[in-house]
Amino acid sequence: MTIIKTSRAPAAIGPYSQAIEHGGLVYTSGQIALDPDTGAIVGTTTAEQTEQVMKNLSAVLRAAGSNMTKIIKTVCFLDDIADFASFNEVYSRHITTFPARSCVAVRDLPRGAKVEVEVIATVN
Repeated sequence: MTIIKTSRAPAAIGPYSQAIEHGGLVYTSGQIALDPDTGAIVGTTTAEQTEQVMKNLSAVLRAAGSNMTKIIKTVCFLDDIADFASFNEVYSRHITTFPARSCVAVRDLPRGAKVEVEVIATVN
């Protein structure tokens, strides 16, 4: 088991790792739209925040020796299911391999974020 850590994605805001690599798979923690340099939320809309989430996920996956084309499962959280279409529009530009996916609406996300995504991907 290897802990994945990169300065190109936001540092963990709690007692967890950005990702763990084990057995040829990388499991990311949920990413919200935090700027890795400032720690501030990027964007006010679901679409804007999803763009930053995808950048953060890409950085974590790269640090683990993987990339966005190797994602096999995503779990997506939205603060408002009415934003499902705008989320999907951005998501589908970044994740093009049609992995298995769950997407649910939740009451609240950390730091008032509108979207959070975690992934499982293969390594190498």
